[in-house]
Amino acid sequence: MKIKKLTINEVCKFIGGSQPEKETFSKKKFENFVRLIQIRDYKSDDFITYIPKNSTSKFCDADDIMIGRYGPPIFQILRGLKGAYNVALIKAVPKENIDKDYLYYYLKQKHIFKFVERLSPRTGGQTGVDLEMLKKYPILLPKLDDQKLAANVLLRLDKKIELNNKIIKELDALSKLLYNYWFIKFNFPSLNDEPYRDSGGKMNFNEILNQEIPEGWQIKKLKEIAYITMGSSPPGSSLNTAGDGMIFFQGSSDFGYKFPSVREFTTKPIKLAKAGEILMSVRAPVGSLNIADSDCSIGRGLSALKSKDNAFAFLFNVMIGFEKMFEIRCRAGTTFGSITKPDLEDLKVLYPPEDILKKYEKELSKYQQKIISLQKENLKIEELKELLLPLLMNNRIKFKTNCSP
Repeated sequence: MKIKKLTINEVCKFIGGSQPEKETFSKKKFENFVRLIQIRDYKSDDFITYIPKNSTSKFCDADDIMIGRYGPPIFQILRGLKGAYNVALIKAVPKENIDKDYLYYYLKQKHIFKFVERLSPRTGGQTGVDLEMLKKYPILLPKLDDQKLAANVLLRLDKKIELNNKIIKELDALSKLLYNYWFIKFNFPSLNDEPYRDSGGKMNFNEILNQEIPEGWQIKKLKEIAYITMGSSPPGSSLNTAGDGMIFFQGSSDFGYKFPSVREFTTKPIKLAKAGEILMSVRAPVGSLNIADSDCSIGRGLSALKSKDNAFAFLFNVMIGFEKMFEIRCRAGTTFGSITKPDLEDLKVLYPPEDILKKYEKELSKYQQKIISLQKENLKIEELKELLLPLLMNNRIKFKTNCSP
């Protein structure tokens, strides 16, 4: 395998993004508008923003290699979205001597992250990528055919994760449909297994909610149905990315789809959340949700919630409703910069009788178990990728010349 010793600057160029005026932002896509890509958009579609196409000249395609310029965590290597990218992102454009997928995975290596993190300066309290130092970083470059073979191994693993995530989203959508049918339309199974409201189930008008609710249902405060833990950030000196101590999540910037994805560690945890508890952002954007997939430390940007009745699926969907409420109020001009524990405790929940709650949790358990199983599989694949990445990128795995992708 022929190897060339080069620098990052000799295999790619970097193109910084631009920051359009906020007055041009739109939640709707009009003619000649494009999506404005921000770092957070690679984790969630909750805050899609569009801008006029002629307001910028910096665009990216879904397979382009994008770098998060600021942290924490600094130097996120991203791809998968098409649009115009903002100033917090940099596009890495490969030269003719390197395969685009190979460059993507090469930049994702831990030793490069540590190099960038160590040397990048702080600007206004925020860490920024030092591009000049990154350009000097050495790279041992095999021939193009071998680059493509190496990258293809990792691409296949990412495709499996992508497929699992698609199934998770479909199961999640089914879960939400069932919740809506039971607890919004009130068509949970009656004694005769017929839809309650549509079969003439008795409804009573509730003045607090200003609507009709099924007979026997109650209005409860969130503190009556859930244990609530407010986060507290550990000392900055205890934080690390080397895996020392307990996993630490600061706020919604750590959230992925369903489960947190960005991971720091702390050797001095203060407030803890258990695996399976609901994590909720209590600072803007208030109400964003994830699920703790392991025991973790939570910072002051988060709270953790646990059902007192083992009704996880019900509580999670209830909190989704509150997330939408916060979003609607923000659009109306009532900004929620943060939410306190008393605010959370006093949130009003329409609560069904115990037998209905148990039926719902039993029905939802098959979806939840499958989602958790797929998530665990994804974590194992990620571990395999971490093992293979340095071997493939540092030419420690040899490919036969007749080996095909």
